[in-house]
Amino acid sequence: MGVDVKSKLIISKRAHLILPTHRLLDAASEASKGKNKIGSTLKGIGPTYMDKTGRNGLRIGDIETNEFKEKYAALVEKHKQLLSFYNFEYNLGELEPTWFAAINALQQLQFVETEHYLNTAMLAGKKVLAEGAQGVCWMLTSVLIPL
Repeated sequence: MGVDVKSKLIISKRAHLILPTHRLLDAASEASKGKNKIGSTLKGIGPTYMDKTGRNGLRIGDIETNEFKEKYAALVEKHKQLLSFYNFEYNLGELEPTWFAAINALQQLQFVETEHYLNTAMLAGKKVLAEGAQGVCWMLTSVLIPL
């Protein structure tokens, strides 16, 4: 469609990554519920959010560190332990190549410290459109986030 994504898309370094094991955990949890399943999208959002709130998830900014693969491996091991509680077969090796290819594609994009970026934009008089839950949007023009 002619959109130059590399120059237009800016991603927060604090955005959490959905790992292949998050998707597996989502599927295993849903399958274990039988007829009481909740209708998950099976995209791994719930388990990713659990890691976010547990303060052990991987973030976009981690991609730029030398410890990224070690952090990934440690979180995958934690997830494998959780998966062992389910009677759920999986093949992580089938999922990882696509995931790492996506990580390589992400590295072509611009990552920013969101608070600094937004404050700088608003101080420069720019309008900022922010999305909240379920697509609710707010126009920020005069509210400054403390640095």
